[in-house]
Amino acid sequence: MSVPATEASANLANAADEIEVLPMSVHIGAQINGVDLSKPLSEAQVSAIRAALLKWKVVFFRDQNLDHQQHIDFARTLGDPTPGHVVFGGEPGHPEMYSIAKFRKANSKRGTAPLRPWSGWHADITAAVNPPSISILRGVTVPPYGGDTLWTNLAAAYNALSPALKAWLDTLHGEHRFDAPTGSANSSEYDELVSQNSLATVHPLIRVHPETGEKVLYVSPGFLKSIPELSAQESEHVIQMLWEQAVLPEFTVRFRWEPGSIACWDNRATAHLAPRDIFDTDFDRQFYRVTLMGDIPFGVDGAQSEAQNGPPITPVATA
Repeated sequence: MSVPATEASANLANAADEIEVLPMSVHIGAQINGVDLSKPLSEAQVSAIRAALLKWKVVFFRDQNLDHQQHIDFARTLGDPTPGHVVFGGEPGHPEMYSIAKFRKANSKRGTAPLRPWSGWHADITAAVNPPSISILRGVTVPPYGGDTLWTNLAAAYNALSPALKAWLDTLHGEHRFDAPTGSANSSEYDELVSQNSLATVHPLIRVHPETGEKVLYVSPGFLKSIPELSAQESEHVIQMLWEQAVLPEFTVRFRWEPGSIACWDNRATAHLAPRDIFDTDFDRQFYRVTLMGDIPFGVDGAQSEAQNGPPITPVATA
C-alpha cells in the first residue's frame, strides 16, 4: 500500500523535528540529541545532521554504543568511506576503520621539540590531493578524566583577519607533507610505511568550501610545511602567524568524551587537537575513526590543488 505524498512529507518532517541541536560555543560545536545512530536513518534525519555539521563544523552524539559495522553504516549515510588510513591501513575485516589508541612509547621524546599553542593541531591527511571531507570518531575505552579533544573553526579564523591580509593570502599556496611527527620515537615499521607512502600536495592557502562557499584558512599545522611563493624565512614567519590565528580560543570548542560518544567534523573547515595530557596518566584510551571521501580543494581563483607525491585517496568498495 502506497503512502500519500503529503503523509510521507509529514513523516519526514516529524523525523527531523525529533533531532535537537544544542550549540556549545559561539563559533563551533553542537551536540545532537534525539537520534539513534545504530538504526537506519531517514532522509530527513540525515539532512538535519548534515545541515548542523555544515553550520557548526563539528557535531557530537552521546550514548551511541555502536560496533564497527554500525559505525561504518552511519558514515555511509554521509558519504563514501576512505581506507582507515592511507598510510597505515585499517582494521582486519573493516578496512574503513582506523584504530586510535594511546601508546606511551610514541610520546617518549615529547620534550625534544618546543610545544607551542599550535603544536599537535591538524586536519586529517591534508598531504593528500583530496583530503577527507568528514571524519567520524567513536570513543570506546574512555578515561574517567583527561583526554579531551579540541576543534577550531578555520572559516571563522579567516573571517577575523584584516581585509588587506585576506586579499594577499587569497593569492598564496601551502605545501602539505606527511612526515613522522617531530620528537616521536618511531618503530622501523612506522618509518617504512611513511617512506613507502609519501604524500605531498600544494593546496591553496585559502580554500573555498565546496558546499557552503566559505573561505577557509587552510593551514593544518601538522602537515603545512611552507608557502612556495615566499622565501624560507618569510614562509616560516607567516605560517606561524596564521597557525596562531587558527587556534585562538574564541574559535574553538573542547569536548569531554564519555563511552559511546561520537564526534563528527567537517575536515574541510576545521583542525583538531589530539590530547597530550593522557600520556601523563596510566589510563587506557581506545577510539576508532572513519573518514569520508573528499574533493580536490580549490582556491579563490578557482584553481585546484596539485599533488607533488602520492596518488589520490580512493574509496573503499562496498561488499
